[in-house]
Amino acid sequence: MRGPGSALTTPTRPTYHRASRAPVPSGSAHGRTRGRPPARRLLALTAALVGLAVCAPAAAAWQLVIEGAGEGHGVGMSQDGALGLAKHGYSDTQILAHYYPGTAIGAAPANAVVRVLVGSKVQRIPLERYVRGVVSAEMPASWPLAALESQAIASRTYALTAHAGGPRFDVYADTRSQMYKGAAAETSQTNAAVAATAGQILTYSGKPATTYFFASSGGHTEDVQYAFEGSEPAPWLQGVADPYETSASHWKYTLSSTIAAARLSGLFKGSLRGIEVLRRGASPRIVLAQVLGSRSGTRLSGATLAYRLGLPSTWAYFSLRNGSSTVAEPDLSGHTETGSGSSGTLPPPTAPAPAPASTPISAQGGSSAPAQSPSGTGGTTAG
Repeated sequence: MRGPGSALTTPTRPTYHRASRAPVPSGSAHGRTRGRPPARRLLALTAALVGLAVCAPAAAAWQLVIEGAGEGHGVGMSQDGALGLAKHGYSDTQILAHYYPGTAIGAAPANAVVRVLVGSKVQRIPLERYVRGVVSAEMPASWPLAALESQAIASRTYALTAHAGGPRFDVYADTRSQMYKGAAAETSQTNAAVAATAGQILTYSGKPATTYFFASSGGHTEDVQYAFEGSEPAPWLQGVADPYETSASHWKYTLSSTIAAARLSGLFKGSLRGIEVLRRGASPRIVLAQVLGSRSGTRLSGATLAYRLGLPSTWAYFSLRNGSSTVAEPDLSGHTETGSGSSGTLPPPTAPAPAPASTPISAQGGSSAPAQSPSGTGGTTAG
């Protein structure tokens, strides 16, 4: 786990009132006798309506408070973290070795071509030209050269290991794979990073390694099997500490009970009562949770929950606010730290950069992760 945070406690639930429907007075227009009802019946009706006005806001007054970190699925290289590492003196290969442990630099196949789905058409683009159109779309040209070079190698490797379209095409031209904007988006700085790493890819045990990446880790990356349902563990896609992330990766949202219920519609019966976290991954990202209703609820993956709530990532903690009182939602995951930010530092960048392999390696293995939410940056959509 990352730096210290407040422990989650089991909350007391907000009180919900069931408003009873006031009976129709027999002397009203709906009864047998038309005309003005007797005074005591009018007083009773008025009291019932006042009771409804008092009870209804109490049942809908609570808010769902969501605090979390990161943007994207959390697997592989954090672009924001790569920026921080580059500013602390890490080279491109050292950045990649941090996010993809156990990998080495290899060589891409000669004359490799990437099949890119642009709109409704598949374009066959030479690998290096394709990477120039990706790096300029994925990272600001003003970032340090080491960060841009790490992006170039990761993007080149991903293009050779992704099979988003099966036999038809390799990658999408957007965040379902990685952003590609073509020659119009190229800059001299990003092109220099691509040229400096020409032909270099990442390998694990001699084979190209699938190199997922994303926008921001929040301070710790995630194991691939926890982020993408059905994925097998991969030694180079294990969660690592990311202490040089920026504070901009931390976020907080507050949803009214009405909005929260609308976004989670169909996942509970009765009234929405809250969200219970059942399991988290290597980082505090949610693997499994349960939406709680007054009559029944539903278990769902962290990626599905984040998608339904519109969250930037699955690194999230939930509380219920009722008036001036805010209590944490139940969390059975065993993670007791709220985890906003990372403590400590990494060792200084003293290791020599590995040299490229002397022989080309043909692309093989790897697959793109399933699309699980509408937002994210690179490698796959966020989860």
